[in-house]
Amino acid sequence: MSTFGAAAIPALELGEPLATREATAEGDVVLSVRDLCVSFPSDEGRVRAVSNLSYDARLGRTLAIVGESGSGKSVSSMSVLGLHNPDRTFMSGSILLEGEEIVGAPQERLQRLRSAKVAMVFQDPQSSLHPFYRIGNQIAEAYRAHHPVSRSLAAARAVEMLDLVGIPNPQRRARSYPHEFSGGMRQRAMIALALVNNPKLLIADEPTTALDVTVQAQILDLLKELQREFGSAVVLITHDLAVVAEVSDDILVMYAGRAVERGSARDVLADPLHPYTWGLVQSLPSASEQLEHLRAVRGVPPSLVHLPTGCSFHPRCDFRDQVPGNACVTDLPELLPAPGSVARLTRCHLPDPRGSLRGQALR
Repeated sequence: MSTFGAAAIPALELGEPLATREATAEGDVVLSVRDLCVSFPSDEGRVRAVSNLSYDARLGRTLAIVGESGSGKSVSSMSVLGLHNPDRTFMSGSILLEGEEIVGAPQERLQRLRSAKVAMVFQDPQSSLHPFYRIGNQIAEAYRAHHPVSRSLAAARAVEMLDLVGIPNPQRRARSYPHEFSGGMRQRAMIALALVNNPKLLIADEPTTALDVTVQAQILDLLKELQREFGSAVVLITHDLAVVAEVSDDILVMYAGRAVERGSARDVLADPLHPYTWGLVQSLPSASEQLEHLRAVRGVPPSLVHLPTGCSFHPRCDFRDQVPGNACVTDLPELLPAPGSVARLTRCHLPDPRGSLRGQALR
């Protein structure tokens, strides 16, 4: 279902046209993260929020980063925008945004990259939009920060963006304050604010969590339509696998700050190869409809200050007895291609993960 209506408004006199981008082929890597480690000091010790994380985001594709709260999803994505306090953050590895290194870049340069090349839609638009300024003024200010245009042209661009994201009567709504918008409309306004400068990378952090089911579907439709319009790469942070199945091309599953499985959305959801991913999929009602009770991943996520030895998931894993010796407790598995599937990566000691997980599912 399209949410656009009559949104095809030309932008020729407002700067770069919405449908006109640099000649970059779909599928090109716009973000390359390699061996990213992020940690913070605390009274209990160093919090290792992200450990040796690597992934790529490609133009025209949506990468979903999934996992429980505290798995490192948001911390890793905020690192892409340089939003962590440099005085209290230990960061290593590499984050290349269109070939430009983000790790260690000066704050002045990071500020120029935000919104121009990478933008973020936060989970709670109520706290992300300034309550004292009109919606249109906030969008226009973000546009003028990267384009030397007059206030009137920036205001026209703001109205155009509100129309593009499906806000009714955008000229009047541009003069409204955030508290005058519903939750769904505030999220649309946040998306308009994020995309006003045509960034090639959009990070959406739980964009539908606080919305009812109907509005969630509209926002997901909107994100898909806008990705086709802009050709951007999208990184979607979520714990909702139903959302992942709806909009994502690829999946990165995180647990305790590390990637534990990576592959296409279709393959990972239909045939998970890591016990943690399998547990997440089995907890969905559709995957457990023949059971009296939903299957849940037992236990709780570990402390990021005192991570378990070996595989971080081993205290909660129902399959560690199938691994020879005590490798799950003593050795951290590498993220390697799964047996018989070069495109799939998994971090597990199971010699035959597909056979083990399928066998448990049939019980």
